[in-house]
Amino acid sequence: MLSEKEKKRNKRKKNRAKEEGEKEIEKRLKNCEKEKAEYLAGWQRSKADFLNYKKEELKRTQEFLKYATENLLLKILPILDDFKKAEKELPEKLENDNYIKGILNIKKHLESFLRDQGIEKIEALNKEFDPRFHEAVEQIKACDKKSGIIVEEILAGYIIKNKLLRPAKVKVVK
Repeated sequence: MLSEKEKKRNKRKKNRAKEEGEKEIEKRLKNCEKEKAEYLAGWQRSKADFLNYKKEELKRTQEFLKYATENLLLKILPILDDFKKAEKELPEKLENDNYIKGILNIKKHLESFLRDQGIEKIEALNKEFDPRFHEAVEQIKACDKKSGIIVEEILAGYIIKNKLLRPAKVKVVK
């Protein structure tokens, strides 16, 4: 059997081992908590970075679509110009022709489509010349008009959502 001294020594060894084990567990727990905090912070940063990336990508996509839409509309405008030119030059005897009415109906649909896209025609005739919206292609003398007044519109100008799409080409009084 064990003596009282040996029993106490064994008990102290057990207590010391238990204390060392508890200290080791506490140390591991602290390390785990530290790692957890680091991982959580890294995850939160990654999540914020990803959300910022999504916002930036959405902006880029919207800007691309806006540019693509404007570019497409700019390519459609000459077609409308040709329709207007053809309508202006239409002989009176053809004005009631059903074929011509059908073609002019296409022009109306095209104008309606452009309005639906947010395009507005710049009113130029008899207005003050504004270099932000008009491009002077010729200056003419006119006694009955004030200098800087637009007397003829050569090519219609258009605005899309308060942004110049194409300036109006005009003739201006000197």
